[in-house]
Amino acid sequence: MGEHRPAGGSNDQLRVAVLGATGVTGRLLTSGASQRGHHVTAFARRPSAAPETADRVIGGSMTEVDRLEEALSGSDAVLCALGAATPLRRDPALVEGVGVLVSAMERLGVQRLVYLSFAGVHASRAHLSWLGRWVIAPVLLRKVVADHEAKEKLLIESGLDWTIVRPPRLSNGPARGYRSGEDITAAGVVPQVTRADVAAFMLDTLTSDTYVHAAPSIFTGHRQRVV
Repeated sequence: MGEHRPAGGSNDQLRVAVLGATGVTGRLLTSGASQRGHHVTAFARRPSAAPETADRVIGGSMTEVDRLEEALSGSDAVLCALGAATPLRRDPALVEGVGVLVSAMERLGVQRLVYLSFAGVHASRAHLSWLGRWVIAPVLLRKVVADHEAKEKLLIESGLDWTIVRPPRLSNGPARGYRSGEDITAAGVVPQVTRADVAAFMLDTLTSDTYVHAAPSIFTGHRQRVV
């Protein structure tokens, strides 16, 4: 684990498919990948809303296998930032879609996947504050947590080179610097991290083997030394 300050990207150029490209984090992933020299395919239910920074846009849903495979074809890696429409109910279509994604990637030989999850899943919940551990994750957000846990299980049991990224509450605004690791603890009662920092971390992770087959948490950086 370590502490990261906003910095430049990698020189490795990839063909990257971004799923959830029209969301706030997805747009940051798309523009950030383009700035780093990657060739970006945006896969979106509403292609007209896809970021202009994408080199290619494919419209469709996660359960439309032909459209999804068209987006994945020729890709070196996938960034997945799909989000539920509401945290108040389960979204079986998203869980099904991740299962379809795993099968399509394995079929096409696309190995690398970085997936955006949530720090409130059971496996990392102990790193949150008491409020997150006992109220927010298991009560207020229990349905979205259940979906993330189901999707994470699909990834972990796959043959892909996956990384599961687990942030707390996401906020807007510029990158502020972050800490990442599998055993770090959140600071503050309601920890958060900017979407800009999450996008930067996901892009950094895409070209690194540090967190392959791992599920790091990411929190806003602070002055404590991280070892």
